[in-house]
Amino acid sequence: MTSARAYALGIVTGDTLAAKLVSPPADLVLEDAEPPLRLPGPTRPPELVMVPGREARVPPLAGFRDPNQRARIIHALANHELQAIELFAWALLAYPDAPLAFRRGLVAILADEQRHLELYRGRLAALKTQFGDHPVTGHFWNKLDDFVGPLELVCAMGLTFENANLDFAGDYAEAARACGDTETAAVLERVHADEISHVHFAWVWLGKLAPDQSPWSAYLAHVRPPLGPSRARGARMDIDARRRAGLDDEFIANLAAASAKRPSGEPR
Repeated sequence: MTSARAYALGIVTGDTLAAKLVSPPADLVLEDAEPPLRLPGPTRPPELVMVPGREARVPPLAGFRDPNQRARIIHALANHELQAIELFAWALLAYPDAPLAFRRGLVAILADEQRHLELYRGRLAALKTQFGDHPVTGHFWNKLDDFVGPLELVCAMGLTFENANLDFAGDYAEAARACGDTETAAVLERVHADEISHVHFAWVWLGKLAPDQSPWSAYLAHVRPPLGPSRARGARMDIDARRRAGLDDEFIANLAAASAKRPSGEPR
């Protein structure tokens, strides 16, 4: 039997990509009597060491028309998945006292992110690119201090980053289809479908962890700027996907009223 702590440590501290992609074992023991362990960051192979954002510029959506720029975009998306894998493993270490159902959900989402990364790697290979050929950022890891507890984690990861990806994945899939890359479009549609379930997980636990507040009030109280509503959506908002994720009308309406912004603070 494998403890969740040992498994999570192997992912966060693993110095090879293969270590990050080890599937959760069927006999994983979720109970953890050890004290919280908040690692300061992941160990990575040299080609995937995180660099400042200014050193890892990603082409805009229009770049999908150019196979070289498309590869750089997909490379950045693959790194988003890698960060998510690492951070959900990090959360298993940081929140040993979280409800077992919550920890079980983290493991399930982690496994989805591993599958997404492999799908993106396949598309990179088709574009004659390997994961690690371009510099990568630590954008999600840079928010580590915000993840005070499980509630802050679901607000940042599920209801901000993954919430926004309900828009971005759809936009990228459309751009891929427009340039004839139906294989990449299919991958992005798969990611989009899984993101709906991930946002649903965050939504359910927002209600369980903050039962005395409305979901919108709880979200605003536990997400730290510059994250928040303006970063939880794209320029075009996929309302249907959010309804399928279970978000209520008030939350969706308030999100729709927010102005979508880039990480730089500029409008999308």
